[in-house]
Amino acid sequence: MTQIDLTDYDVPGRGRGLVDLIRWRYLLGLLVRKGTATRYRNSVLGWTWSYVKPLSQFVIYYFVMGVILQFHRDIENFPIYLFSGVIIVNLFNEAFGNATNSIVENRALVNKIYLPRELFPAASVIVALIHFAPQMLVLLVICLLVGWTPTIGAVLGAVGAVILIVAFATGLGLFFGGINVRFRDAQNFVEIIRMFATWTSPVLYTWMLVRDVLSGPVFAIYMSNPLSVAVELFHHGFWNATVEQQQPFPPLFWAYSIAGVAACLIMLVVGQTVFRKMERTFAQDL
Repeated sequence: MTQIDLTDYDVPGRGRGLVDLIRWRYLLGLLVRKGTATRYRNSVLGWTWSYVKPLSQFVIYYFVMGVILQFHRDIENFPIYLFSGVIIVNLFNEAFGNATNSIVENRALVNKIYLPRELFPAASVIVALIHFAPQMLVLLVICLLVGWTPTIGAVLGAVGAVILIVAFATGLGLFFGGINVRFRDAQNFVEIIRMFATWTSPVLYTWMLVRDVLSGPVFAIYMSNPLSVAVELFHHGFWNATVEQQQPFPPLFWAYSIAGVAACLIMLVVGQTVFRKMERTFAQDL
């Protein structure tokens, strides 16, 4: 009986996970262009919404936290402190939310042809990163106007914060994106997480206030949250360089950073594992 060599063939419908993003990078680019092109389609303001939304959110938070609660008296350059925290958390919220809904929103492609399913959440995260750029530009202009001088430490801190957010949002997006296809209740959990993201990281307040309220182990858990680590790195990169008396990192911040990175890596592995398990029935569930 003739033996057929099947080593050059792939098993239908099974990819290599996130590794396929490199092999299928051209298609990933097409999905990214599609996401950016259709985001504000038939919109009068178009890309202007990328500025309007975060600025509107900033005005509301500043009015409540700065004007009413008078937090601006305790934090020098409070508008920069607030805005830098808001936009980095907005990056997480948008990337996480987009990745969760990416498979459902692309059900037509998922049902018709095979392609690595990880392309959809990955493209959604990249689209969120692209729309983060205008907000980042506004922050840079404001910081330069008040005398911000970039340093290697500041730039590395800001870049590290963005990488941490992207990795964490991708891991969570894969996890909930896979579950969301079969159980649409996942969207409600995602909205709760996104709501907590702003309030459970030092965006509207300083980490010192949390330390004064929470005990040692609880404070350590709070600071080990990848969002808290990323926000503090972003503050260090921009806000801290604009104040006369620079603020130190929280004690043991290096340990919290390692814990945050470990949490991101674990979430990526768990998210990829769950996503690959659930993708076997994507076509039927959709």
